[in-house]
Amino acid sequence: MPVTQFSHPDPYSYQTGFDSYHETEAVGGALPVGQNSPQKAPYGLYAEKLSGTAFTAPRHENKQTWVYRVLPAAAHENFKAEDADSYHTSMTTETHKLHHIPNQLRWDPFDLDETVDWVHGLHLVAGAGDPTLKHGLGIILYAAGKDMGKEAFYSADGDFLIVPQHGVLDIQTELGRLMVRPKEICVIPRGVRYRVTLPAGPVRGYICELYQGHYQLPELGPIGSNCLANARDFQAPVASFEDEEEPTEWRLYSKFNNTLFSARQDHTPFDVVAWHGNYYPYKYDLGRFNTIGSISFDHPDPSIFTVLTGPSDHAGTAIADFVIFPPRWLVAENTFRPPWYHRNTMSEFMGLICGNYDAKTGGGFQPAGASLHNVMSAHGPDADAFEGASNAELKPQKVGDGSMAFMFERYVVI
Repeated sequence: MPVTQFSHPDPYSYQTGFDSYHETEAVGGALPVGQNSPQKAPYGLYAEKLSGTAFTAPRHENKQTWVYRVLPAAAHENFKAEDADSYHTSMTTETHKLHHIPNQLRWDPFDLDETVDWVHGLHLVAGAGDPTLKHGLGIILYAAGKDMGKEAFYSADGDFLIVPQHGVLDIQTELGRLMVRPKEICVIPRGVRYRVTLPAGPVRGYICELYQGHYQLPELGPIGSNCLANARDFQAPVASFEDEEEPTEWRLYSKFNNTLFSARQDHTPFDVVAWHGNYYPYKYDLGRFNTIGSISFDHPDPSIFTVLTGPSDHAGTAIADFVIFPPRWLVAENTFRPPWYHRNTMSEFMGLICGNYDAKTGGGFQPAGASLHNVMSAHGPDADAFEGASNAELKPQKVGDGSMAFMFERYVVI
């Protein structure tokens, strides 16, 4: 029986849990029972494996999902490199074009761009490593003002951690839909195809693309079993597919080694009727982050604000940490409460979603702006923030009301 004869569940409902094993079907009985690739899958669907790690990765690291779709993902024409002059996307793999310098840097808020869609509104501003070797990361700013049409996009280079600053992203992925707003984040894993439309107008924000491994929750260590980001608050999509009774031309874009390619196909990429596995896109509401801090003296390291981490092969050292600075209480006594002056073996790229950041009150750090302090570049609070904190009455104080700053912290020079 054709799958088009069935009704769909709500495409904007979600499954909860981080790195959980999920299964979902938009049509009852579309998931095979007892095996992953039967000789004939239900409803004449094609079984297809989506592998986010090596087949032989240890069980606790292995990320794989089985999808059951109307047509195989391989059914498209050859990819061709897009003419660099015909699109706005600013990417580079040439290391001499990335200027690694020790100066403290700040960017003014970047403009909205109503002339381009998601694919053509991506701009690489910093990075290190090599996506072909699955090593390092790229930091991308995005600004778009148009819906994608009959198009889909995926990155073969790494996982996109998307941090919206302005506007709403309606992200239609192969595995279901995500609606993502400012003060929420989402992660689109390497290779997952998706399409972005803009239900509330132009959008802009930040992306940390992890070339190596995948994002995970940080270990809690002496903190214990609670606080920071809770696994139950992460949301994954439910299966949702498009019905097309007649062939329709689609364009599939691929970000491959920081170069944009495209291919044509005569059917929708969003035809996954059911899936099960632990490799999928997800989103998280930053307002659910359970902040901790000092209740005696001294300002703790920013690692206590880590939402997600991309670990390296050296225990305790990340390729990238995603750290937030949400509204919180400060109660430490006899202590300089803002971040202290320091030099760090990690590089720190900061952005501001809304409000003001309490350690940068001297101006020049605004929502949609950014700052970069590279490896061992000395930095700290602005002069007026230092003066105020040095002489403030140290009573319990709420900071960051109406504000949300974040940091991509990396063990690389960018």
